[in-house]
Amino acid sequence: MEWQGWFSLGLAAAALLLMSIGRFGPHLVMMGVLIILSATGILDSTEALAGFSNSGLITVVAMFVVAAGIHHSGGVDLLVHHVLRSPRTVRGAQARIAFPVALLSGFLNNTPVVATMIPAIHAWSRKIGIAPSKLMIPLSYSAILGGTITLIGTSTNLVVNGQYRDLTGEEGFSIFSITAVGLPVAVIGLIAMLVFLPRLLPDRKDQQKFGAMREFTLEVAVALDGPLVGKTVGEAGLRELERLYLVEIERDGSVVTAVPSEERLRGADRLVFAGDTQAISDLLRINGIVPSVHDDEPSLSKDRAERRLVEAALSPQSDVLGLTIRDARFRDRYGAVVLAVARGGERVSGNLGNIRLKPGDVLLLEARPAFVSRQRYAKDFLLINDLETETPRHDRAYLSWAILLLLVGAAAAGLLSMLNAALMGAALMILTGCCSVGQAQKAVDVPVILTIAASFALGAALEVTGAASYAAESILTVSSGHLLFTLLLVYFSVSVLTEIVTNNAAAVMVLPVVLSMTSSLDVAAEPFVIAVMMAASASFATPLGYQTNMMVFGPGGYRFMDFVRVGIPMNLFIGVVTVMVIAQVYDIPLS
Repeated sequence: MEWQGWFSLGLAAAALLLMSIGRFGPHLVMMGVLIILSATGILDSTEALAGFSNSGLITVVAMFVVAAGIHHSGGVDLLVHHVLRSPRTVRGAQARIAFPVALLSGFLNNTPVVATMIPAIHAWSRKIGIAPSKLMIPLSYSAILGGTITLIGTSTNLVVNGQYRDLTGEEGFSIFSITAVGLPVAVIGLIAMLVFLPRLLPDRKDQQKFGAMREFTLEVAVALDGPLVGKTVGEAGLRELERLYLVEIERDGSVVTAVPSEERLRGADRLVFAGDTQAISDLLRINGIVPSVHDDEPSLSKDRAERRLVEAALSPQSDVLGLTIRDARFRDRYGAVVLAVARGGERVSGNLGNIRLKPGDVLLLEARPAFVSRQRYAKDFLLINDLETETPRHDRAYLSWAILLLLVGAAAAGLLSMLNAALMGAALMILTGCCSVGQAQKAVDVPVILTIAASFALGAALEVTGAASYAAESILTVSSGHLLFTLLLVYFSVSVLTEIVTNNAAAVMVLPVVLSMTSSLDVAAEPFVIAVMMAASASFATPLGYQTNMMVFGPGGYRFMDFVRVGIPMNLFIGVVTVMVIAQVYDIPLS
């Protein structure tokens, strides 16, 4: 091995060190590696930039958009409403999360699945009185295990498949090629999780206390032809909202106070609630609830999917001071609708449209994204918080699921390649209005995409310089050519690397080594490639190793050692189970 090989190995070690320290983002480290490899001539420009045109990477981008369509159409809300319901125990709550999320993650990239479910699970935890810390790690672990069921369940599977095709010239894996291994591992892992995690996870109640929150007066309406018409208050779930209280119903000029749960809702009923910001966000996601109209013009319900919630305080120089909300005509003046008002941290009583505005009043507005940039330096508002909450397009929820099923069916039947099926699915989500172009752009996680694309350059350098062959020979020397022991070494090497750096970077760096190793052994590469996919995905021990772990870290109120305590045993258990299942499926002798 010449200096280029040693340099590439040293560069890989330096990248691992920098990413494990956590001071620099993985995308910055890997882009730096790409630049160095290209500048030193170890890779030419085509080799260095090959990752950006890899079919696996483009498939990942398309699947982010498909997941955005499911989210913004309210597809996940259907799942929450029909599946989660009201469990009586922690284990029951975890089970209601685990199996649907695992199944969903098998057919959608698991990162956007978790991003979509976090606010829903957080709101649900308040409703059922179970600490988020008991539910958020199971959410992440279920998504991780579910992502191993099919090729499209996680970006790692798609990226490894793309790199495998580039390096070998083979066709690669089909959508269900890894299911024979991934499905039994996922089922066994979920059962083990439900047996042990209820006792091991901490019980930390939500840190937000009701008294510390601003209490708003919120007025909404029942949609005229919506699904809530004819239902009782109890059946509509309006009595089960945590930190939100139904004060009264205004109907045909009369007011119903002390509203009983048996009261039936009618179209155009105005519902007056008292509660905090987060609870209001939960309420506005209910299908059949629309903003109330405060002036003679219709509300902005037509473009609600493009709107967000903004908390803004009125400045002493505001032009609307002394006016009622109805007379201020926020829709004409600011392109916004007032949803709720708080004064001195407490709700303001009375009809929302008749509230007279004072300096310091905190308004909850539904506005276009441009409102934030326009008003940031204006005299009327002191912007407090851009909540970026968008209302789902519930009428397209079933359509979004149909598009996903069409995508999966076309890929499974071989009618379309995985890349073309994903691209068609993404295009249909936008064309049918399940998500907008802006929402699709926001859904694509650019740092993740850059990390994946740049990682290919390091993998290519290890391959062309002979460093991969050298590392493969070293592993074979340790394992003495014993297939099962070699498989174990491959799995746990990738698993350890994944906990230190990112899953995609670990997989892309190790795959060339594995292919060199299987070539030397003159055995089929498929079981070892699947071991790489599984090991890179099954990362439980730290919040750093897998993106979904980091995503639930804050919402669950966790500490670093919470992951270590439950994750290390989970890593070891899933590793042994995976290797045993692969050995069984591919007839690898156990002795």
